[in-house]
Amino acid sequence: MVVRVSVGGQRVRIQLANRHGSEPVKIAASHLALSGGGARIVAGSDRTLSFGGRPEVTIPAGATVISDVVNLAVPSAGAVTVSLFVSDSVATETVHALGLHSTYVILGDATSASDPQAESQNLSYFWLSALDVVAPNAATVVAFGDSITDGYATSPNRDRAWPTLLYSRLHAVTGASAKAVVNLGISGNRVLHDRAGSNALARFDRDVLAQEGVRWVIVLEGINDISYSAIPGVPASERVSAEDLIAGYRMLIAKAHLHGIKMIGATILPYQGVWTYTPAGEAVRERVNEWVRTGGEFDGTVDFDKATRDLAEPTKLRAAFDSGDHVHPNDAGNLAMADAFNLALFH
Repeated sequence: MVVRVSVGGQRVRIQLANRHGSEPVKIAASHLALSGGGARIVAGSDRTLSFGGRPEVTIPAGATVISDVVNLAVPSAGAVTVSLFVSDSVATETVHALGLHSTYVILGDATSASDPQAESQNLSYFWLSALDVVAPNAATVVAFGDSITDGYATSPNRDRAWPTLLYSRLHAVTGASAKAVVNLGISGNRVLHDRAGSNALARFDRDVLAQEGVRWVIVLEGINDISYSAIPGVPASERVSAEDLIAGYRMLIAKAHLHGIKMIGATILPYQGVWTYTPAGEAVRERVNEWVRTGGEFDGTVDFDKATRDLAEPTKLRAAFDSGDHVHPNDAGNLAMADAFNLALFH
């Protein structure tokens, strides 16, 4: 599995999660190295990982484990390969389906191989929940959202999701006061109800507050709540109003402020053309966006709606930014989103 690092450093560790598993998962061997492109690793960079001093680890159902730190010089914006050997047949229930980087599946233990030949490839991360670089002077920006934050419809292996492009802007100007950007988007995620992964309120403590050095969170959530409400036959209990979403955002803000974290609210992008678009849903989106812009409850805002909407038909994505499904921005749209930030928000 190939992971793009934001802030570099000299010492590294990984986190493995079995959050959604129904049984323990045994990892028989784990290695970490600098990526040499594809499945290859850079010669001399391979490191054997241990967990509590042991080379293997069993992750209980629902648990997260953290490896021991290893010495490895990792450059900012570099790529690291994490290799796991699973010796027994297990259910892959904890997976980030939209990893957007090629993962290479190999028969047998190839965790230390320098140029393994893959049996198959996919774009998902299995059990890998974080790669931590020890960087004492860095601060973390969390991008917390749904598939638009996750990078759906962006080009695989090109790092074109807006959180990565925002990091590139920050990295170009911050110098010694480095800022890491962590992408915690989950495709299909909703603020108030489960669908793909736990709802935003349920996962905020685990996914955000448990991260190292978080000082800012950018929240882009709500379009799935709005769209899901328009599906025929959906239970009334899962339909949401603008006031429901605003109440959810307020609770996220309160959680963050308890830990001294600043919250940056993002307006919801246009979505006319999606089959779940309705005038009622559009009214909810507009009401929520107006509250994000003017409510004064977030510590700052970024106007993704304004940055991506069609100038003639503002309920639609701009054609040049539309991936084709009328809700997910393409590479150019993600760049416009990253460019919409006033970097002074992160001072």
